[in-house]
Amino acid sequence: MLADSVKPQYEGGIVVNPELNDGLNGWTILGDAKIENVVSSDGNNFIVASHRKGPYHGLSQEFQLEKDINYVVSGWLQVSHGDDANVAVIFKPQSGFQHAAWGIAKSGCWSMFKGGLVVNASGPAQLYFETNNATIDIWVDSISVQPFSREEWTSHQNQSIEKIRKNKVAIQVVDAQGKPLPNATISLVQRRANFPFGVAINKNILNDSAYQNWFFSRFKYTVFEDEMKWYSTEVTQGKVDYSTSDAMVKLCKSKGVTIRGHNILWDDPKMQPYWVRTLSPQQLFVAAGKRVGSVVAKYRGQVIHWDVVNENLHSNFFESKLGPTASATFFRLASQFDNKTPLFLNEYNTIEDQRDGASSPVNYLNKIKQIRSGGYAGPLGIGLEGHFVTPYIRTALDTLASAKLPIWITELDVQRGPNQAQFLDQIIKEVVGHPAVEGLLIWSAWIPTGCYRMCLTDNNFKNLPTGNVVDKTRVTLCNVAFI
Repeated sequence: MLADSVKPQYEGGIVVNPELNDGLNGWTILGDAKIENVVSSDGNNFIVASHRKGPYHGLSQEFQLEKDINYVVSGWLQVSHGDDANVAVIFKPQSGFQHAAWGIAKSGCWSMFKGGLVVNASGPAQLYFETNNATIDIWVDSISVQPFSREEWTSHQNQSIEKIRKNKVAIQVVDAQGKPLPNATISLVQRRANFPFGVAINKNILNDSAYQNWFFSRFKYTVFEDEMKWYSTEVTQGKVDYSTSDAMVKLCKSKGVTIRGHNILWDDPKMQPYWVRTLSPQQLFVAAGKRVGSVVAKYRGQVIHWDVVNENLHSNFFESKLGPTASATFFRLASQFDNKTPLFLNEYNTIEDQRDGASSPVNYLNKIKQIRSGGYAGPLGIGLEGHFVTPYIRTALDTLASAKLPIWITELDVQRGPNQAQFLDQIIKEVVGHPAVEGLLIWSAWIPTGCYRMCLTDNNFKNLPTGNVVDKTRVTLCNVAFI
């Protein structure tokens, strides 16, 4: 947030009059509203939409967008008065509409929004700004819409991976006296990349040697699909059973595989043990507290992260029963049982679906502030599930990176379809090529009747196209450049 907006990215790209230095040239009214060019006391020009009669009414500009082009969208927002406002940045092509970004606009200072989109058909599209509170004026400045071809986008991905995930190695072979040996032949094998990359597993791996051979020959990081969750370990109140998760932990440790802890609690009411749903608030607080202490103490030192209150941007089971600070309370409690293991938020649609304002990057950052203001001051991480439909994610990661916290992609998969493997490849490159991302886990635990959304192998553990993409990534991350 800044007192004054800054210059538009890419000098505005294809936006006409991005800094509003030419009056209202290029900008028109959408719906029933008034728009005007305003000059601040220090000479900055911006546009104001007032007298708005509905959420989407205000300012607009039309663009000719091309199919399969990546558009990066950014700018600065402010509102005239009142509480912070969620503002959606939307493009309306000839059919439907697409969310490009979300911003939290404040009164008295400028807030940046950043996002992007890829359209399915070439043609005209209207850019506009939407917020539910029609009584406030929306101020906008320094807008940018910059196109990148698929080739340009892929080139940037590859350059980023080369720069941030690989190191150059110089090797010199010498004899016992330290003298160089000319024409020496050497062999070097890098068995593990520095970038954590793995795949989820489930209990099926315990008694299936083929599953074990496929998985342990490839990966050194994992997360359990269901086996550590509350509904798996305490089906009946008071009868806690960690036998399955214990066996999986023992197996992973014997193979040198690192485990993420997923999850302590889940804020979705449908994902509670059946007996939890009928507890009184006081009973729930006691039961949830016992659950936190039990699982965290049980696996202290054996997991590298804990997802504390899973998906607490979309759901509020504990908040509805225990009050708005429930999540922060459980973060504090978990840290009392383990003050070394980083505690993570874990959420879906923050990077994979820009239509979902509940878990937008700006709302995710606000949730972090709530957890901190609730009294949790220990290690904290950003967990992004990543159940993708389309492969556009870069600007969301840029926004989240501003928190300067560890970012992991925790449950990556892509919906079924003819382009599933291609999309998976693009998404992995985007993630691995982003400097703020510290690890990646694929959500593809094998189930003989079919994986959650995306399998990597068939039932004979022969790679599917998606599995080939994952193997190619493993090789890429282990490549070493010699000089």
